[in-house]
Amino acid sequence: MTEALIQVRGLRMQFGDHVVHDQLDLDVMRGETIGVIGPSGCGKSVLLSQIVGLITPTKGEIRVFGEDLSEMPADERRAFEQRWSVMFQDGALFSNLTVRENVMAPMREHTELSRHLCRELADLKIRLSGLSPEAANKRPSELSGGMRKRAALARALALDPELIFLDEPTAGLDPITAGRFDSLIRDLSRALGLTVFLVTHDLDTLKATCDRIAVLGDKRVKYIGPMAEVARIKDPWIEEYFGGPRGRSVVD
Repeated sequence: MTEALIQVRGLRMQFGDHVVHDQLDLDVMRGETIGVIGPSGCGKSVLLSQIVGLITPTKGEIRVFGEDLSEMPADERRAFEQRWSVMFQDGALFSNLTVRENVMAPMREHTELSRHLCRELADLKIRLSGLSPEAANKRPSELSGGMRKRAALARALALDPELIFLDEPTAGLDPITAGRFDSLIRDLSRALGLTVFLVTHDLDTLKATCDRIAVLGDKRVKYIGPMAEVARIKDPWIEEYFGGPRGRSVVD
């Protein structure tokens, strides 16, 4: 039986009087790429932030690799969290560092590897992300949008994570660049055995990369399954989402 790397049970997230999630359950299986979709404001990125520990849920349980992080001592949790990484929507690269230095940053903070070895490993991750060797010496401001996304992905791969979280990875990219990035995600997840938790609005990304789709709605995971099955569900939001010209083109 496939192992659930992420288990969310009875999750409730509330900001003041505003309830974002209530009784939300979700399993993410080892080796799969799962896409999280839903209407704007339904809490997709909030869910990601809770799972990685950036936001503490109001109620409920989140287990990653079978462990409840809320019960883990801080020093143990810090080491444990190196098993996953996050690529944020805007990349969140350090603007005053080169691409190589950005990728080296997690290695220098969390390992005792020599600077020379960190540099060699960083260059490997940069090549894996599809960037040319020349990009390693450039700063984020010198890169195109697509190149910054790849640099952010290279940094996310720095510590060889088993699990990677991607928040709107193709947002702001033109269709050709977005398509190439989708292919990169798919190829890397297969080659490296990654489990991928992907928040996106992009239908093409869902089709190109995802094994299953989780639809958030009514403060919970309303539907979950392969894209072809979810697209056939009789639900007003799903029918509108998949029923337009772009939706029909990816489902057909």
